[in-house]
Amino acid sequence: MVKVVHFKKDCISCGACAAIAPELWEMDAKGLAQLKGDAKEVNGVWELKIDTKDKEKHIEAAEVCPVNIIKVEEEK
Repeated sequence: MVKVVHFKKDCISCGACAAIAPELWEMDAKGLAQLKGDAKEVNGVWELKIDTKDKEKHIEAAEVCPVNIIKVEEEK
């Protein structure tokens, strides 16, 4: 299983992730990036288990993030 980890509190509201993968990312009412889907907050960090079919798009979103707050990890 693969998961996306998002350190939302460190978002600078650039919108790059939402621009590159609008089907997976959006900007919330405060202008911060937000994962679409059933993401869960754990100690201020958002996590979302994803299908492998979405993995490459999430990796692209992570790569365009200028503050490197998006991680795509294999779950142990």
